[in-house]
Amino acid sequence: MKNRLKELRARDGLNQTDLAKKAKISRQTISLIERNEYMPSLLIATKIAHVFKEPIEQIFMFEKEELE
Repeated sequence: MKNRLKELRARDGLNQTDLAKKAKISRQTISLIERNEYMPSLLIATKIAHVFKEPIEQIFMFEKEELE
């Protein structure tokens, strides 16, 4: 799964710690998601989407191969 966290953080001027505080999750979780080492739960993805005011599917995208 690809994600746009770094891009959206840069757009909004947030570092990982800022995003983590706003989403009420750990900075380590943000780091793992950005490095594609952790796939967020629906709850975490929703919290992140709420911070960025973007639909979940505009932040987290599955590769075609993952869906087959």
